[in-house]
Amino acid sequence: MAPSDRLFAPMYAPGPQGGGTSGELVGILSVDRPRNGRRPGAWGREALQMYAFQAAIAISNARLRANMQRALVRLEREQQALRASEESFRQAFEYAPSGMAIAEMGGDQHGRILRTNDALCRLLGRPASAMRRYAFSDLVHPEDIGTLLRTSAEGGRAELRLCRRDSTYVWVSLRNSVVADAADGPRFLLTHVEDIEERKRRELQLAHRASHDSLTGLPNSAELRSRLSARLCRQSPQHVLPATVDSMEPFESFDSVDSFDAYSPPAFDRGHDFDFPPGAEKYDGFDPHEHMVAPADESDDGAKGLAVLFCDLDGFKSINDRFGHNAGDAVLIEVARRLGNGVRDGDTVARLGGDEFVILADGLGRADAQDLAVRLRNEIIQPIRAEGRAVRVGASFGIGWAHCGMTADEVLKSADERMYVEKRSRPKQHRRAG
Repeated sequence: MAPSDRLFAPMYAPGPQGGGTSGELVGILSVDRPRNGRRPGAWGREALQMYAFQAAIAISNARLRANMQRALVRLEREQQALRASEESFRQAFEYAPSGMAIAEMGGDQHGRILRTNDALCRLLGRPASAMRRYAFSDLVHPEDIGTLLRTSAEGGRAELRLCRRDSTYVWVSLRNSVVADAADGPRFLLTHVEDIEERKRRELQLAHRASHDSLTGLPNSAELRSRLSARLCRQSPQHVLPATVDSMEPFESFDSVDSFDAYSPPAFDRGHDFDFPPGAEKYDGFDPHEHMVAPADESDDGAKGLAVLFCDLDGFKSINDRFGHNAGDAVLIEVARRLGNGVRDGDTVARLGGDEFVILADGLGRADAQDLAVRLRNEIIQPIRAEGRAVRVGASFGIGWAHCGMTADEVLKSADERMYVEKRSRPKQHRRAG
């Protein structure tokens, strides 16, 4: 039939507001005119319109169900992928060969450990339940706390020491990554902890070998100069009192081992002791830093300084010549041990080379330094067991003092020269090995 012989009813889905509001046009219902040619009345047209509306609802619902099914399928796939990702992360976290931890980031609980894997628990000897009571700042070595805080705040990597359950420390490489739990969610620190104890031990051994004598284990010449240089004041004297220049006395030699002359610094060096107003950085052109002060003479009022004792063994060559180098090595090792036992904690005993040793002792007065040299010599001259026999060596000491503006080599040279003055002042028979 021709289009003019048909009836058309638009199919509108319900509008978003519901009720009678028309929504999307989902189709058109076409109905042929009855064979008798009569047009439907008002009731028939209303029924046709109602039928079209119900059909539109059915079509709209079918499309909605299809969309919902597709959305559910997509959501399920996403959830499966998320669960697979979480499971992969869990397995990678739990079974990683090196330590892993998740810690809070920011706020009062920053750094608090939320979760650890088995490798980290084994490394630190602590169960997972106990680890959750700590923050990394509770476990780090006190000297490494600054390194940890910088690493935790910025992310990144650091090498530091963590405390085990038995209170020993292990060197680790700690690497932090900042991660979010979800979009705009709380941020966490994912921490990777790798045991580097063995590598650090090798590095420390290499560093020790580079700075210590292989025979005696004492600091070597390079380490001695480094420690001495670190203690020296690099500023030259800025003030010399004219009245004190004439009071300089020439060096004297030791008359005997019991009457050491410490060859203390010239009197004018003590002109560094200036008083400045509190908080003043400079006063009348003078720098108020604490200059190095050493005792000048017997009448000194308790001034103390950095004493440098230069020790040279007497009669050592004859031991090498008569009994061999193994005996000589045994003597050097024992002398090093006796020197180390004879000084205070914090003092340095170093082997300069051959049979020469140097002691750095800070905070000593003139008499203190003399007494120390006498005590050390009395220890050295005791019999030493070497290659199955008892041998003896003597010792000559020279005492130098560090002053402002001096270099390490100048200080050592001064003590060396005074040692040779003392050695030449004693009868040759008193310098032979026993």
